[in-house]
Amino acid sequence: MEDVVVIGYGTVKKSDLTGSVSTVKSKDLTAYPAVGLAQALQGRAAGVTVQSNNGDPGGGFRVRVRGGTSINASSDPVYVVDGFVGGILPPPEDIESLEVLKDASATAIYGSRGANGVILVTTKKGSAGKTRIELNASYTSQKEINRLEMLDTNEFLDFVKVRNPNYVSGGANTNWQDQIFQTGNIQNYQLSFSGGNQAVKYFISGVYYDQKGIIRESGFKRYSVTTNLSVDVSKRIKIGTNLFAQRSDRDGVRTQEGTGGASNAGVVGSAYRFQPDLPITNPNGSFTIARFGDPIDNPFAIVTQRELNTLSDQFQANVFADIKIIDDLTFRTNLGGNTVNSRTGEYIPTTINEGANIGGQATVVNQKNSNLINENFFTYKKQLGSDHNLTAIVGYSFQKTVDESYTASSQNFVSDVVSFNNLAGGSVALPPSSTYSEIQLSSFYARANYSYKGKYLLTLNARYDGSSNFSENNKWAFFPSGAFAWNMGSENFMKGIRPISSWKWRVSYGLTGNQGIAAYQTLAAFSNVFTIINGAPVNAVRPTSVANDNLKWETTEQFNVGADIGFFNERLTLTADYYRMVTNDLLFNLPLPTYSGYTTLLTNVGKVENKGIELTLGGKILTGKVKWDASLNWSNNKNKILELPGGTDVFYSRAPGHMAGIGNTHVLRVGAPVGAFWGYLYDGVYQQGDTFIPGGGFEQAAGGEKYRDINGRGSDGKLTGNPDGRLNTDDQTIVGDPNPDFIWGFNNSVSYKNFDLNLFFQGSQGNDVLSFTLLENELLGGNSGNQTKRTLNRWTPTNTNTNIPAAVLSRAQRVSTRHIYDGSYARLKNIALGYTLPQRLTEKIKVDRIRFYVSAQNILTFTNYPGVDPEVNYLSGGGAAGNLNAGLDYASYPNAKSVTFGVNIGF
Repeated sequence: MEDVVVIGYGTVKKSDLTGSVSTVKSKDLTAYPAVGLAQALQGRAAGVTVQSNNGDPGGGFRVRVRGGTSINASSDPVYVVDGFVGGILPPPEDIESLEVLKDASATAIYGSRGANGVILVTTKKGSAGKTRIELNASYTSQKEINRLEMLDTNEFLDFVKVRNPNYVSGGANTNWQDQIFQTGNIQNYQLSFSGGNQAVKYFISGVYYDQKGIIRESGFKRYSVTTNLSVDVSKRIKIGTNLFAQRSDRDGVRTQEGTGGASNAGVVGSAYRFQPDLPITNPNGSFTIARFGDPIDNPFAIVTQRELNTLSDQFQANVFADIKIIDDLTFRTNLGGNTVNSRTGEYIPTTINEGANIGGQATVVNQKNSNLINENFFTYKKQLGSDHNLTAIVGYSFQKTVDESYTASSQNFVSDVVSFNNLAGGSVALPPSSTYSEIQLSSFYARANYSYKGKYLLTLNARYDGSSNFSENNKWAFFPSGAFAWNMGSENFMKGIRPISSWKWRVSYGLTGNQGIAAYQTLAAFSNVFTIINGAPVNAVRPTSVANDNLKWETTEQFNVGADIGFFNERLTLTADYYRMVTNDLLFNLPLPTYSGYTTLLTNVGKVENKGIELTLGGKILTGKVKWDASLNWSNNKNKILELPGGTDVFYSRAPGHMAGIGNTHVLRVGAPVGAFWGYLYDGVYQQGDTFIPGGGFEQAAGGEKYRDINGRGSDGKLTGNPDGRLNTDDQTIVGDPNPDFIWGFNNSVSYKNFDLNLFFQGSQGNDVLSFTLLENELLGGNSGNQTKRTLNRWTPTNTNTNIPAAVLSRAQRVSTRHIYDGSYARLKNIALGYTLPQRLTEKIKVDRIRFYVSAQNILTFTNYPGVDPEVNYLSGGGAAGNLNAGLDYASYPNAKSVTFGVNIGF
């Protein structure tokens, strides 16, 4: 049977596909235990970039389809689970297939939801026949993928005594990374039942995932149940339901801290910074505190004393009915709803620095998200003679999302025993807070697919979206697209070319929209403030944002041309695409002058371009007793800002808050990519006899950091682009780009008799990484804590052939090319060897299939990045942060390398 591809509101034969769509099958998504779908998708589809936001158990992932289309609005793709737009993602074990819709022809049917790509998830269903039972179980052992090599006590004392000869050692030799890391593990189990008859079909699956983190006290548990049921009520009516329920329990540790000052250091950042000559506890039993810089807690105290737990319950129900009105016309209605309830509790005890002065602090945050959707659409399919085929849909959708939260905190507890479970135990109640927001989206949509002789294919899409996020005059927008495909391989003139078995050309153009902003952004907002009147505190409000009645949709226009080619009777296949996307009317936070009393105004201004090439090559290399299937995907994306307000640069900083005085770290500039790094060009170390470039705060001594003078100002006050003999902020420039030149994935499946072997490689090339971790731990300044072993090669009068500066009493923290590195890497993502017991053995125990396997993940990484791992994303979760903060490294929970043992049993 010919492959069928899931598209928006339907399916098509692969040969009839006109859009750019990548498909990932279930066996690839479950090649190794993954915390969620995004992790399992990494490297599997051309044009899709997946990076972990943080390596902690249960952590999220940054997913981009053909790059980031926005600056201040979200560039996250939309997930559609069994027709539920924005549905809760099931575990990878319950997914049958996944389709990534990339070009406008494929995504425009989702209108405003499709600007950043659409990921369609189809869960497993039952089929007629005897009940089938499957059990999948695995156990994984994990270690941190790498460590940062820090100075030991003797090396640290040599460094310290350069600046302070009278320093007295704490008498210990503590490896703080040894104190926080442990051997982690994952237990993953799935039990499923499926079957049915011609009228009723069912699939029921339960999954249990339990991860003990590689950092002490961290972990993640997930319990889920997926149920799919369909019933043929009559020859013309079919009804069904998709149900999903999940509970997750996450124990977190503080990492990637926004500020790592005296009261806010995280466990990883502290393990790097804390002095190795200090023990875990003082003679009186209290935990040691740093002697240099901020008086931070030691990492053992942070990881064992702070408590952070998130408990989340998720439930989703989707019911549908298919009604065959006449032979060629069907009607489908879906009614779905989901709700996510979570509680996050945090307790800061009196045993660590942050809680000691406030008697401990407990905080509880409760959040609830509710989502309701109704889809109704008609599908008309007609064979017109022997040459013409027409499929058309027309429908209406309504969706409503409500978010609620409240936070309560208190301080000064009699005891730390009750943690965050008794807020009334704190004698100082902090002001509570609560939020509520509601978003509604109403849509009309239509699509027509026409085929002539299976050779000439035409697709037309249209969607008319209305969003409550915009003001009355701009709520509605129209998003059309069109695509044409030509199955050139079916033409008579191609039949004589024997190596080519199929060749299809595709071209498409269309518009999609983005409403990825918070609710009520068009309105003037007032915020609470407390003031004193007659000596008594009173409530008041103050204006905090400006109304903008003209705010409208961000719109992305996309052109795509591609080809699907098969060789040697489809033993070798090639899919190639070129695309160009331009996002207009960016939802942009325009900086306002300070005298206005406001900081920014959200408005429509600016343009961003993404363009690139995607290649997917698949082949059945060997088909005899030894079978070898291989697939390679390669894609590049070039991101560029085409227009900004007034054409002027926009600067911002993403450095941790305790790195005071570091200044701007990023720039938005016309002609540059979003998220470009901003800083100085580092020219190594001054040597004796060099001419020192003057500049306030810049070093002018042998062994000092040397920066390049590249710019000055003329008599008119404008930059000249020529050196002026002085160093200042005019000499800053773009010093790095976090966007990769290309990404790739290479999958190999080999089988011989009952043995199977899988090798999966994944990588990224040409992306820069700005490491705040190395900037902080290679500063070699007077208030620096511990340093990396690379600083053993620092400049001294007897070691001058180095680019690492000398240890000094004072050194400013600056972003420069010294701490920007090539983040390219190639990684053996998974290697698995399996053995399936012969059928003659399994029949004796009345089992259909038993397969044992052993696999390893992330065991080999090839990179020149000197940090822990080139796959970094400091403070770059969902929303706009994912574009503005890409390629940053600071105190992250490291990714893990793993070894897995598992068994698959089918009854």
